Amino acid sequence: MITLGCPKNQVDSEAISARLVQCGYRTVAHPGGADFIIVNTCGFLEAARQEAIATLRTLVARRRPGQHVIAAGCLAQLWGAELARVVPGLDGIIGTHGWNDISQVLERLASRVAHRDTPVVQVSEVERPLPDPGVLRLNGRQPRVSAYLKIADGCSARCAFCLIPTIKGPARSRPRAVILREARELVDQGVRELILIAQDTTAYGCDLGEREGLATLIEEILQVVPELRWLRLMYAYPGRVSERLIEVMATHPQVCHYLDLPVQHGHSATLRRMRRPHDVAELIHCIERLRQAMPDIALRTSLIVGYPGETEEEFQALLDFMQTVRFDRVGVFSYSREPGTPAYELPGQLPEEVKQARYERAMQLQQSISWEHNQAQVGRQLEVLVEGANDGISVARSYRDAPEVDGFVLIQGEYPVGSWLNVRVTAATPYDLIAVTETSERESPVCTRAEI
Repeated sequence: MITLGCPKNQVDSEAISARLVQCGYRTVAHPGGADFIIVNTCGFLEAARQEAIATLRTLVARRRPGQHVIAAGCLAQLWGAELARVVPGLDGIIGTHGWNDISQVLERLASRVAHRDTPVVQVSEVERPLPDPGVLRLNGRQPRVSAYLKIADGCSARCAFCLIPTIKGPARSRPRAVILREARELVDQGVRELILIAQDTTAYGCDLGEREGLATLIEEILQVVPELRWLRLMYAYPGRVSERLIEVMATHPQVCHYLDLPVQHGHSATLRRMRRPHDVAELIHCIERLRQAMPDIALRTSLIVGYPGETEEEFQALLDFMQTVRFDRVGVFSYSREPGTPAYELPGQLPEEVKQARYERAMQLQQSISWEHNQAQVGRQLEVLVEGANDGISVARSYRDAPEVDGFVLIQGEYPVGSWLNVRVTAATPYDLIAVTETSERESPVCTRAEI
């Protein structure tokens, strides 16, 4: 199983791998030893589509006799059978909601004797119910310290630049019983941190007529796994951050004082063209409410520069917005013109050199802001979760750091993966912290540089 794209794809890959193991298949570590190679693709941006196409073409070209290459996931859903024309020789194409039928697809492929046959295509309507693997996602795998827990799929926001509603369909919440069962199973397998994800986590329950679905779900998860140390929220829509959600985050110590809050821009006219909430004052008020309830909260956002029609005045307003809000973490992205989105047809498409220059200016500003935030951590005591160790150094994360997208806390001494440490921050870079161990609640170092 080869996974491309976002953490939500990673969750799908784990679920389908577990489903196939339950059906009698066995996972292998390298493509060369597999009878079936499944590539879970991303179709969100042109760069992601090109990566998926290149990966599939390479695998098809290197395929040995009797081996089958299957394109799955977002790009397979977006292009369907057309993907076979772009990647000649594909054996199967399975969309985002074809997971329930994957064992039957593999059986059909196994019965064929030649790759010249027309590929097996299983691309269903995106309105189909979400597949429920009903099995342990990490079964048979090395346990990780953190795991993503997908609570919904699809999106109903219809932002002008985004293909997700086309690929995934409208927002659909997973059943509470399924989520709670999966949370219990993951913690039983040794997972220390659960990270709630969806295209919009704050929309959880809206399709079911619930007003505070996410806040209620968090409390129910903590009842099911009271021993869980960290519960982290990602991808929260600013307009749905309610007072109840803030209260739940502030009052339950297991919930990390961290929120990924994609706002996309800081000028109201640009946000209108994006079909996003465009009341910038309300965005700032939402952030103020979060910081008032949790003064130590770490806030992350995503911003798009170079959007069609973005004037120098609008871009400067974005920089001013960044200075005013001073997010702890920011992912800056140059606008990507995606066919099939309303923004593709907008006038005022900007040259690549303008988008690149604005990207660099925004990144430079955020780097200075991030450095100041990290400098403020020097001298502070933090609890960290160890993710790895090598050459006398342990790599860990604090509550301020989400996996894969944020920085690390680097500690002298090699500590076991998954251990909790109390550390004191001694130095900072724009992205990472340097710390020394104060006390360890459960573990002692395996070895230190001095001992070596």
